[in-house]
Amino acid sequence: MVRVTTPLDPAAVIAEFVERVSPYNPQPDAAPVAVLGVRTALGEDVFTLSDHVIRAVCRALESYRDPEDRGDCANCGGRHLDENLHCRDCGQLHGILGQVIAEHARRVAASGDGPDDPQ
Repeated sequence: MVRVTTPLDPAAVIAEFVERVSPYNPQPDAAPVAVLGVRTALGEDVFTLSDHVIRAVCRALESYRDPEDRGDCANCGGRHLDENLHCRDCGQLHGILGQVIAEHARRVAASGDGPDDPQ
């Protein structure tokens, strides 16, 4: 699977965030309380932020969850479960699919009806 991602300009994203949040500042004339600098290959920018905006930035960062985060592996504790809940570290399947497959494998092994067993 090849993922195509749109390049981000972090300074532009921050500027747009500040622009979206600033109109709701209950004290628009209050002095800034934070300075945020961003330096990337695209350039650099510095933002002076009000208390309202820096709190909004902090809340946004606290609530962010990476789309690749599918939890921890119950077997090895790894954090690399793929979209099918298959652990890339130890190979264990998780969730209902993993449980159904594991139970089926146990039943097949117990019955002796596996593909390698002669009929």
